[in-house]
Amino acid sequence: MPSPKAFSSIRSSFLLFFLITLFNLQGQELDILLKGGHLIDSKNNIDSPMDIGIADGKIKEVKSNIPIESAKQVIDLSGLYVTPGLIDMHVHVFMGNEPGAYIADGATSVMPDGFTFRSGVTTVVDAGSSGWRNFKLFKEQTIDKAKTRVLALLNIVGTGMRSRFEEQDVSDMNPVMTAHCITKLFPDILVGIKAAHYWGDFQQVDLAVEAGKKAGVPVMVDFGEHDPPNSIEALFMEHLRPGDIFTHSYSYGPRQRETIVDEKGKVKPFVFKAQERGIIFDVGHGGGAFSWRQAVPATEQGFLANVISTDLHTQSMNAGMKNLANVLSKFMAMGVPLKDVIHRATWAPAQVISRPDLGHLSVGSEADVAVFNMREGDFGFLDVRGKRVKGTQKLEAELTLRAGKIVWDLNGLGAVGFEK
Repeated sequence: MPSPKAFSSIRSSFLLFFLITLFNLQGQELDILLKGGHLIDSKNNIDSPMDIGIADGKIKEVKSNIPIESAKQVIDLSGLYVTPGLIDMHVHVFMGNEPGAYIADGATSVMPDGFTFRSGVTTVVDAGSSGWRNFKLFKEQTIDKAKTRVLALLNIVGTGMRSRFEEQDVSDMNPVMTAHCITKLFPDILVGIKAAHYWGDFQQVDLAVEAGKKAGVPVMVDFGEHDPPNSIEALFMEHLRPGDIFTHSYSYGPRQRETIVDEKGKVKPFVFKAQERGIIFDVGHGGGAFSWRQAVPATEQGFLANVISTDLHTQSMNAGMKNLANVLSKFMAMGVPLKDVIHRATWAPAQVISRPDLGHLSVGSEADVAVFNMREGDFGFLDVRGKRVKGTQKLEAELTLRAGKIVWDLNGLGAVGFEK
């Protein structure tokens, strides 16, 4: 049995160990330290190596050299690019099993978490899958269950994108109820209005803009499927407001939609004027709405969409589109600098949807972070017609954090080695 003197020594040693441990824990103010990565944050005009400290799900520090002793977990990101969590401003995630449904509560939509984090996306904007009649169901089935932050544009059609036939029902295009749902019921989730797939004239667009004025939000227009095509110049200059959004900017379907690049390969002059006026151009790649014969000459002539997005759904994700990281890489293959493509998937869409809390890594903001490996090699990128453009660089999401939690870790950067 130990003597009283030995007991005293044991107590002293235990007390010293406890105090040292307590001191070390108190000194570790950060939950996670992202160390040594190259940060691209256009809102804060950062394009350089920078450490990022995260605590309680928020960005605590952004400095060039944060001591590793200040963090409970240190992740070495040397040689990798760090960005704000990407915002995909055009997706369809109102997945369901209603018989006969297309995108609204249908199998063409997807559950977001299965496709977002693995490409660096932490926020999506559902582009009009639901209308005011079925948005509550969408919220219950998807939004409330997703780890991904899901925002939405509300369709001007009350039943949303249930089918192409319901989308022609002018009697169900109600600006008052649409605006009420946005401003009175779900102002924190609904960030705009969608008009899409209409076969007639400008009536659907005008009703959507009327709702947009009542709710104080932008309108996104998918202006295809008119035969003969309606004038996009009239759309840009007479019907839409500055801040409203034209999606599928690089689509090529001249029999149903007027294109931004003419048949001689020249960007139409009014397209530049519309962008100067404040019309927002969105990529909305999709399964049928991104053509190299539009994107390449437009980019070469200095026209670039304001926002890069995917139009994610089951008919696009396994075709030319794949994911947002792949779409960003396509623009790099056309010569667009990395910092510009990241801007168009972070701070640019955040401004379009009036969510200044997103799309950046300012101190105090929620810690939505994406980490990318820039792969070098011989890559091929497809448009919706199966045509290939070669590139030498490709973004690959290594690590994604949502609200300070690791939700995607491709190569175990945030994990402890098995041998330890």
